[in-house]
Order: sequence, then structure tokens, then C-alpha cells
Amino acid sequence: MGNILSQSFFLPEPVLTEKNLKDQHGKVFIVTGGYVGVGFELSKILYQHNGTVYIAGRSQAKGDKAISSIKSAFPSSKGRIELLLLDLQDLTTIKHSAEEFLAKESRLDVLTNNAGVMMGYEVQMATNCLGHFLFTSFLLPTLKSTAESSSPGSVRVTWAGSLGVDTYSPKPGGMLFDSDGSPKVLGKPSTDYGTSKVGNVFLAAETARRYGKDGIVSVAWNPGNLQSELQRHVENGVFRILSRVFLHKPVFGAYTELFAGWSPDVTPAQNGAYIIPWGRFGTFRNDIVPSTRPVAEGGNGKAEKFWEWCDKETRQYR
Repeated sequence: MGNILSQSFFLPEPVLTEKNLKDQHGKVFIVTGGYVGVGFELSKILYQHNGTVYIAGRSQAKGDKAISSIKSAFPSSKGRIELLLLDLQDLTTIKHSAEEFLAKESRLDVLTNNAGVMMGYEVQMATNCLGHFLFTSFLLPTLKSTAESSSPGSVRVTWAGSLGVDTYSPKPGGMLFDSDGSPKVLGKPSTDYGTSKVGNVFLAAETARRYGKDGIVSVAWNPGNLQSELQRHVENGVFRILSRVFLHKPVFGAYTELFAGWSPDVTPAQNGAYIIPWGRFGTFRNDIVPSTRPVAEGGNGKAEKFWEWCDKETRQYR
């Protein structure tokens, strides 16, 4: 309970915001879901500080509207902002989206896997985990090459966790598996959502373990309890009313993501860390911690098992 409270109430002021972020000229970023909510707020901050920002999503109209709004808000920016069409639900299209980016850019400094949905297990697992896993896999060579010529710890991949990691994911270990090695579908929307968010924690941990030696830092984050488009799938009227009272503005979630992707406090020594609101090192439920480590390192290997399942499920789309 203390862990949940530390991520939800009496939160300290954010330590990294648009007010003290360093100039980002010459650096290249991708923010999935970057045209709405938290992703939009993060994209604004990065463009304001002269970064090259690709907002990745499947809606041309939403992307165009967001880009127009951001450019109008910061007319003196020396950065660049573009839309990268990306449908994380459709694995057959992701390679093409990655190739579109790679045809334009030779570097990638930070990939923020921000996009997510709350409802529908298949859509959740595709969008929150499999789509991002596949998209990231195409970008790893460019992340590696960027890290070779960049300051240590500055090239990062960050993954969207949630308070649901602690509150909704199944016990023990945050994820259960069927006999064929696939994540178990438990049939309860909140629990299956928690499973998908733990999936991102696992992918962050495994990316750190597998590619830390290549100079890539990988962390997961809980953006905080926020007003965002995630609630667009929720029909419960009471929930909507409570949301307006207890949820924070999306920009605060952007500060959490900003810390995860850009804070100098996140060093290679913190590879695989979990970032909590509004930019602090935190942790998750005690039973999940061993799941992030392989058996050879004293864990139970669930993160490694989930990575292998993602790899198997996406192999045909490479």
C-alpha cells in the first residue's frame, strides 16, 4: 500500500521540466502516441527546446492538428517536428513505418514508447507490448550506432508502465503463463490491463539486460494518475466524475517521461530502473521484482519468458 501511495498522493514537484531542460538541437526523438495527452505534452517540450521530434501514431488528422498547434506555440524553435504514421495494432504495417523513419534519419537518441490503450485484451497486448516490441526491434541498430558517438547513458528506450502494475496485475509475479508460454488471459479487463503494463516493465528490463552493453539505457515509468485519452474507453459515469477530481493534467505525466528519457540522473548504473511521478526512482510490488531477472541472476525468468513470446509472435512481420 505504501508503494501505491507514494506514486499517487503527496507527490513532490517535478525536477525536470520545460524550464530547465537543456537544448536538444541536433538530437532526434520518437514519441509514440505523440499527438494527444501525455505524448503531446512531451513532444511540445522537446520541440520547444529545438529537438527533432517524430510523433508516431495512426491518425493523419490528429497528427497534423498537433503539429500545427505545436509549431504555432513555439515559432522561434530551431527544431523540427514530423508525423510518422504508425499503427501499433496492425503488426503487418510496423516494418514500413520504421523504414519510413530510417530513410530520413541516421540517428535516434530517445525512443519513448508512450502509446497505450486500456480496454480489450488483444488490442492492449498488441498496442501496449507487441507493437512497441516490434517497432523497437527495427530501430535498435540505429540506437546502437547513435550510442557509439553520444555521451554515456544519453541514448534511451523508455516504456509505459502504470499504477496498474501494482494494483491490477496478477499474483504472483505480475504475469501468469499458459502451458504454451503465452501470457494467460484472465478475462477481467483490469487484470488483463495490468498484465499488459507489466509486459512493458518486462520489456524495459530485458532491453536493459540485452543491450546495455551497447550503450542503450532502457527504463519503464508510471506516468502518474492523469487525465488522458486512455479514459475514452471507459463508460462508467462515476469513474469519469472521480477522474476530473483526482487525476492530474497530462503535462505532469510528460515530466515523468522527460525524467526517464532525458534526466542526467538516469545513468547506465540505473539501467532497467522504474521511474515514478513526477520523476523519481521507484519500484513495484515485491513479487514482481524477481520476475524482472533471469533465473541465472536469482530471479524467476518471467521477463525473459515474455520477451521470447513477443519475439515468437512478431517474427513473421520482420
